[in-house]
Amino acid sequence: MIKIYTSPSCLSCRKVKRYFVKYNIPFVEKNILHTKLTKEDIFRMLVNSENGFEDIISLRSKVFKEQNINLESMKINELVEFIIVNPTILKRPIIVTDNEIQVGYNDDDITLFLPPELRERECQFCLGQNEECDYMKALKVE
Repeated sequence: MIKIYTSPSCLSCRKVKRYFVKYNIPFVEKNILHTKLTKEDIFRMLVNSENGFEDIISLRSKVFKEQNINLESMKINELVEFIIVNPTILKRPIIVTDNEIQVGYNDDDITLFLPPELRERECQFCLGQNEECDYMKALKVE
């Protein structure tokens, strides 16, 4: 199941949700401002990320700047608790499956979440226009 971590004022969050609705991709939305994050939520993000906390935390967030946080000095559990108390330090949207994570909205990368038959149909559409989408280009490289 796909879980999307969002906030109400996030334009990219709305784009992701519209995309998933357009393609009838089931998802669960978790608004980080209205529903408290759990340790499991954060560890699921971290397990799928390449660079750990760097991938999910926004160093530009107001809370991060105001509290002058030093990530290097915090233990993992301390940082997880800090995120739970201050969820606005997370980048948004964060899209998580059992083994994938995407942070932010990217037109090309979002196709990762399309079911294979939809991906193929989308690519056939691109090919019909004599253009190759990034997905088709990636297939040729592999």
